[in-house]
Amino acid sequence: MITKVLFLLLFFASMIAVGWYSRKHATNVDDFVLGGRGVGPWLTAFAYGTSYFSAVVFVGYAGQFGYKYGLSATWIGIGNAIIGSLVAWVVLGRRTRVMSKHLSASTMPDYFGKRYDSQGIKIAASAISFIFLIPYTASVYNGLSRLFGMAFEVPYSLCVIIMAALTGVYVILGGYMATAINDFIQGIIMLFGIVAVIWAVLSEKGGFYQAVQSLSMIESDVPLTMGQQGAFTSFFGPDLPNLLGVVVLTSLGTWGLPQMVHKFYAIKDEKAIKYGTLISTLFAMVVSGGCYFLGGFARLFESEEIYDGAGSIIYDAIVPKMLSGLPDLLMGIVIVLVLSASMSTLSSLVLTSSSTLTLDLVKDHIIKNMEEKKQLLWMRIFLVFFIVVSVIIALDPPTFIAQLMGISWGALAGAFLAPFLYGLYWKGVTKAAVWCSFAVGVGLTVANLFLKFISSPINAGAVSMIAGLIVVPVVSLISPKMDKEKLEHIFHCLEEKVWVSKRKSIEE
Repeated sequence: MITKVLFLLLFFASMIAVGWYSRKHATNVDDFVLGGRGVGPWLTAFAYGTSYFSAVVFVGYAGQFGYKYGLSATWIGIGNAIIGSLVAWVVLGRRTRVMSKHLSASTMPDYFGKRYDSQGIKIAASAISFIFLIPYTASVYNGLSRLFGMAFEVPYSLCVIIMAALTGVYVILGGYMATAINDFIQGIIMLFGIVAVIWAVLSEKGGFYQAVQSLSMIESDVPLTMGQQGAFTSFFGPDLPNLLGVVVLTSLGTWGLPQMVHKFYAIKDEKAIKYGTLISTLFAMVVSGGCYFLGGFARLFESEEIYDGAGSIIYDAIVPKMLSGLPDLLMGIVIVLVLSASMSTLSSLVLTSSSTLTLDLVKDHIIKNMEEKKQLLWMRIFLVFFIVVSVIIALDPPTFIAQLMGISWGALAGAFLAPFLYGLYWKGVTKAAVWCSFAVGVGLTVANLFLKFISSPINAGAVSMIAGLIVVPVVSLISPKMDKEKLEHIFHCLEEKVWVSKRKSIEE
């Protein structure tokens, strides 16, 4: 217990110290929200990765999908690295940075409002962001608190409150720069921690080869496999269609999440984008790939502890059960690992939500001629408000972790992905198409929450994203076009000429 407590005290002290140090970088709105658009590749890449992967992945998704798909769940981590990180940076990174600065956009709703010349779209995007980031935040608390309860026998409610308070302190003090520096520290912990945990858990089952052999002897309970052995160690697992749905939601979904795209707004320059792409991809491959790979051995740890009184599996209890036999030193590392993943994601969520509400809803719409000091004050007030609301929901969560995250990702990515992606490359996207994408993304997710016409919220989220990608171009072709002069102004930034060294180009 002393070892675990010391780990935690050191971790908490470093987070607060970074917040105090970063307060000088949060004296105006641009610095507080974007770090002055001067954040380098390492900080940006780690901020992207740590915001991507939280306790939701480590506890909720790794346990649930590892149990369902076996070792083939590792494909989810590979998809996160290739589609969610590498391709996302290549496709979105540069253009998002150039266009957001050209339009003076600090948030995704602000970008939508200026890109599509519509205050209504801006306000709607702000409302969607705020509403659907809350269940995501609640899921982060839930996953972390399960491990805390196991390791320290601390009440769930106390875990939630402590985590929320500490995250709020350093974000309020230092804004985006505090979160970026802390994300870097937390990312280092995650990289080393996941490797150590995988080694320890597999050693408990006789090593990698023995664990795989034991897993291959388990008969599949998935109807598609008709009870055969070895399905959980096969290349594509026992249920490929549903596995692909998870890959789509957790990989492509990041392209439309406000807190993820926000990282591209703040990046410093071309060099930072180049190196950030590589760093982010490697980070995702190790952390996400490692989490799902570890979860793939979930069935080797099956016991009464992962079932409720009705005989249903408690997916959120699987990974804690896998870790329950670790030595104290490794358990301390695990706690700090999951705490790092959770607090980095939480800080990104609360900063995104508070800045969106302040800059996109309150400023100019509720309070006219809002001074910069008042904007900073309102953002800090909304930080506290958002944390309090998410804590209240987390104390009595309506469902398990993966469902909460699926609802959030499905609505946000379903609404925002298509208009954001197409809007960076195609002048033909119309306002009507954007409204239709918002309606489809939110409508499908909310309707499925009550009617359950798609059994899995994960698959429902994937469907809403794909629907948006189809709806936006179709509606754009048949609806009134935007003003040509305004479009030329918006896309002019991409045509501006810049001088580069021959290290970058050999053109004469």
